[in-house]
Amino acid sequence: MSIVVIVLIVLAALLVLYAVVTYNGLVRLRNQAEEAFSDIDVQLKRRHDLIPNLVETVKGYASHERQVFENVTAARANAVAATGPAQQAQAENQLTGALRQLFAVAENYPELKASQNFLLLQNELTDTEDKIQAARRHYNMTVRDLNVKIEQFPSSIVAGFANARQREFFELDEPGDREVPSVSFGTAPA
Repeated sequence: MSIVVIVLIVLAALLVLYAVVTYNGLVRLRNQAEEAFSDIDVQLKRRHDLIPNLVETVKGYASHERQVFENVTAARANAVAATGPAQQAQAENQLTGALRQLFAVAENYPELKASQNFLLLQNELTDTEDKIQAARRHYNMTVRDLNVKIEQFPSSIVAGFANARQREFFELDEPGDREVPSVSFGTAPA
């Protein structure tokens, strides 16, 4: 065999090896993105399960605030029914707004603010919100890595053959939702 044939065989083998490694990397990132989105779903389900208990606790103290309870219930139903990152993000933003209304109502009832059940639910919801935020960050980082790999040359060629598709980020739509909500139960802000 001539040296040219050997070089061509080695180059072809390296090209095939590169394609295999790149394809496997795309598959790994796709699976990580699916897992990360599943983590978001788990935390959102936890949030959705806590909300009825929170509403019932507040309802016992503020029964005349019917519209607020209906808004939270409707927003929760929409959030549970939402599918896909964009639709879920929008529904969760609406639910966050409804919860803000609920906490604003709770501020008017000192007995409620002192209720152990309410405080426990509030702490659980805060913990869940932190976990949702962490899951969103992980998902968005994984989606970013996947999307970059799909767009970059030469891995974009392998991505085209593998029919790899970019994913949507789980984003907040409204700039005001990017701010940390301030919930106060009778204490003056610092």
